[in-house]
Amino acid sequence: MPVDNTHPPVAVVTGAARGIGLAIAQWFLAHGHRVALLDRDAATLDTAVTTLGHGDAVLALHCDVSDPAQVESAAQAVQARFGRVDALVNNAGVAIFKPVQQTSFAEWREVMGTNLDGAFLCSQAFGALMSKEQGGAIVNIASISALRASTLRVAYGTSKAALVHLTKQLAVEFGNAGIRVNTVCPGPVETEMAKLVHSVAIRSDYYDAIPLGRYGTVEEIAEAVGFLCSAQAAFVNGQFLAVDGGFDAAGVGLPTLRRTQAQAAC
Repeated sequence: MPVDNTHPPVAVVTGAARGIGLAIAQWFLAHGHRVALLDRDAATLDTAVTTLGHGDAVLALHCDVSDPAQVESAAQAVQARFGRVDALVNNAGVAIFKPVQQTSFAEWREVMGTNLDGAFLCSQAFGALMSKEQGGAIVNIASISALRASTLRVAYGTSKAALVHLTKQLAVEFGNAGIRVNTVCPGPVETEMAKLVHSVAIRSDYYDAIPLGRYGTVEEIAEAVGFLCSAQAAFVNGQFLAVDGGFDAAGVGLPTLRRTQAQAAC
């Protein structure tokens, strides 16, 4: 989207205090946007604002996206400060990795509340502001777990799969107001969350299953999001983009292929 130096475009990023969300906020600032950062971790959010700099171009809002009242309040604050919204990135997410029989209903609802309900609520609230401008872009951050089932992810994977379909529903309706809605499905990414929940064995499993043989970076995810919010993606709507090093494309046999190739090279 073009940058008006008088009234630069505005991006709203949820779960923006760290990791992928913070990298996305940095991308928008680097490309001439004003940015509203939403996060329920107030202390980390304050640190993120200091890290970003950019003065009045950044608005930090303490917000739990699973709470309708807090989301509505955040939307009002963004409207009051910036007067418009051009892009929304629904990045806020939580993960609870447990076997099905050990996942409580309260844990199930916690994951759904943030990962799915939060995207729905924010898309309603900020989509209404975009509709006034008759244009904009929403990008939902799902996961490769939306496309491929994995162990211990009954709540997380289901929430992300539902998010992919929510994207399509929103794309059909919001498209009539000139608002495009798409999803990015990251594979494993080097974030603090990944360091906490990915054991050495799990990391090894990922390396074995990813053709590019590594984790992604937060900057790589931010670039994909930025593309989908840009004029270069003006006719892309209702789609998902797996940014995963080829993980979704790979079936069985990759470790064997690598061993065979290594032996042949000797």
